[in-house]
Amino acid sequence: MTRIDGRKENELRPVAMTTGFVDFAEGSVLIQCGRTKVLCCASVEEGAPRHVPEGSGWVTAEYSMLPRANRERSRRDVSKLKLSPRSAEIQRLIGRSLRAAVDLGALGDRTITVDCDVLQGDGGTRTASVTGGFIALAIACRRLVKSGALEKDPIRGCVAAVSAGVVDNVPLLDLCYEEDSGAMVDLNCVMNEAGELIELQGTGEGRAFTVAEQQTLVSLCAGGVKQLIALQKEILGGLT
Repeated sequence: MTRIDGRKENELRPVAMTTGFVDFAEGSVLIQCGRTKVLCCASVEEGAPRHVPEGSGWVTAEYSMLPRANRERSRRDVSKLKLSPRSAEIQRLIGRSLRAAVDLGALGDRTITVDCDVLQGDGGTRTASVTGGFIALAIACRRLVKSGALEKDPIRGCVAAVSAGVVDNVPLLDLCYEEDSGAMVDLNCVMNEAGELIELQGTGEGRAFTVAEQQTLVSLCAGGVKQLIALQKEILGGLT
């Protein structure tokens, strides 16, 4: 099928990551996946939540969309006096995904919070948040090592995420908004650099889907994640 933006069925949208996008966060990156833009900032605080074993650290995330991130203005969560169920679900996903990248024992008694703020949404905001959030997290951890607060980098390896879906019965990688809104099946996939799954979210929105279709979508995502992790490594390798 011919995609809206002319991409191949297994092709990612153009991806760009700008590190050091803000001055004050211990790690920051602006990630752009097609027209989706997310600002990810990692902040380091001393001390960990009470549920964390003594001597270990914690990584968590917060997610929000600016009112005009989408085609129509949405209300800020603060105006509703509570986090929207969608934002709460997404930020839990991001937190779980990023914790999988870190040796929490090596992080020590501190917390790193990764704030993911969607400046513009055109599909795949949660997966972009995971991919960009990892870069911000990795930079913050390097900063801890450089300052002498940590003896070794607690990052275990890269983590990235991408979506895939079935549109008009055709499996496609990295759906933009128009494709996502009309998808029969939608799947979000988080993986590490070993090609192992960290999280898989699949939904039959227009119809049920088969195990074989799920495997096809996961395979598409695996190819996309491999490219994203290569980009992450290139970016982190170029930092001093």
